[in-house]
Amino acid sequence: MQFLKLISSSPACSLRKSLYNKKWVSPFTQGTSLSAGDVEVRELVEYIDSLKNYEKSGVPKDAGTDSDDGFDLGRMRRLMGRLGNPDSRFKAIHIAGTKGKGSTAAFLVNILNAEGYVVGCYTSPHILSIRERILVGNPAKPVPAEKLNCLFHQIKDILDESIVLENGCLSHFEAGLGGARDATNVISSSGLLASVITTIGEEHMDALGGSLESIAMAKSGIVKHGCPLVLGGPVVPQIERILRDKASVMNSPVVLASGAGNRSVIESICFLDGRPCQRCDVVLEVERDLQLSTNLLNVRMSMLGAHQLQNAVTATCAALCLRDMGWTISDQSIRAGLERTHLLGRSQFLTFTEAKALGLPGAAVLLDGAHTKESARALVETTKMTFPDAPLALVVAMARDKDHAAFAKEFLSGARLEVVVLTEVDIAGGNARTTPSTLLRDCWIQESERMGIAVLHDKMPEYQESFGDGSECSLIGMEDRVILTAANSSLADSLHAANRILKRKARKGPALLVVTGSLHMVTSVLLSLGG
Repeated sequence: MQFLKLISSSPACSLRKSLYNKKWVSPFTQGTSLSAGDVEVRELVEYIDSLKNYEKSGVPKDAGTDSDDGFDLGRMRRLMGRLGNPDSRFKAIHIAGTKGKGSTAAFLVNILNAEGYVVGCYTSPHILSIRERILVGNPAKPVPAEKLNCLFHQIKDILDESIVLENGCLSHFEAGLGGARDATNVISSSGLLASVITTIGEEHMDALGGSLESIAMAKSGIVKHGCPLVLGGPVVPQIERILRDKASVMNSPVVLASGAGNRSVIESICFLDGRPCQRCDVVLEVERDLQLSTNLLNVRMSMLGAHQLQNAVTATCAALCLRDMGWTISDQSIRAGLERTHLLGRSQFLTFTEAKALGLPGAAVLLDGAHTKESARALVETTKMTFPDAPLALVVAMARDKDHAAFAKEFLSGARLEVVVLTEVDIAGGNARTTPSTLLRDCWIQESERMGIAVLHDKMPEYQESFGDGSECSLIGMEDRVILTAANSSLADSLHAANRILKRKARKGPALLVVTGSLHMVTSVLLSLGG
């Protein structure tokens, strides 16, 4: 069996003393930051929590740029040397991008597993257990706790020594900046099979130079000499030019997964085991730089939305690049991999049994960790595709460093929105990164006023008359107004409030309750269901 490793660049973590000691607590269940899935690796989690974690504190300005202000990747290379250069022992595909990294990696893992390959995959963040970040085997599953513990104890002395040798300033394996200064970017051209850049968007702007162009430059840092570059996209012309120019300098062929050769489409929506899936045709004919093709009709994908079809096409292009290099990957394995892929918190519809367990009997509930304007737009399109014309209720919590107004605009302009309950969950880093629900509400009010959308919000006397004391007054005359409220109670109460108001406004026919704004929201709901 050949072993192939996929590495996805994601948010930041480094080895220094922690800025925050506050433990994350689920709004549903009281306890420590350890989930049930992490109890067996308590010592490792506590060790990581004792170190400075940029995933919690936020990434410093310009830390991801290829400049004097960027993270020093040499620290990670020196650590790899002390560990015997384990990164040189496998072939890798390196995946970067603003959005779609985890989904693309998941599609590719399942394609390779279907062909019989043993695969390792590193991604972040996790939903329920830190072990989800490292998948191994065939089928690829979260690394067993005993193996993770064994490895941790084998290398702990080296980690401790390295922290001292680096003056307390040693980057952890994950820097999360998706390019030149990402800690995963220790892979050499001899160990790399292909680079993948999924999308370029406006996230982590301060850390990556402040513009789309600087973000593209940073992410192009994963391109290695002679190794194919797969571009997901779609990307605007000036960004594509930056990426192609870097590939040209590195003598790397470019495969554009969103170009004219991609004739993939969503044909229809169907239901399997009570959950929606999309029937797709995945049709590719790439002729520039490399000649790649496949023609897969009636592929049934559990990952929903046009953006997930694009992620599937991007993964397929990467698989076809491997096939072009001589790796055995059949069309049947590509189909099987695309159809087997699913991820927690990405367009995840709960079963009616799960909804009932949340105290929402009969409700259609969708979990999605969208937190940018692009992912919000994709989520709106997914709701319209799966539940056309259905009224929508949102329960939203977000981190402080997100563009709340742009997120709100996508839903206010694109969905049949009836009610929005703004709430709070502890974001990684604690209260310092959690946006108060009242600030979110005020942002949504301002955006609705700017867009000329009528709302009824909880600072208005009319709202207090209808909902202030928990009464069930008539909503006649309010049919065309979006109801906005900032919840001061638990996430469970927020869900119940949103569902109650949605039922009163929708009256008859299907309606959809969406939990979004942060993967921490998804985690909270899933933990309440016992993971």
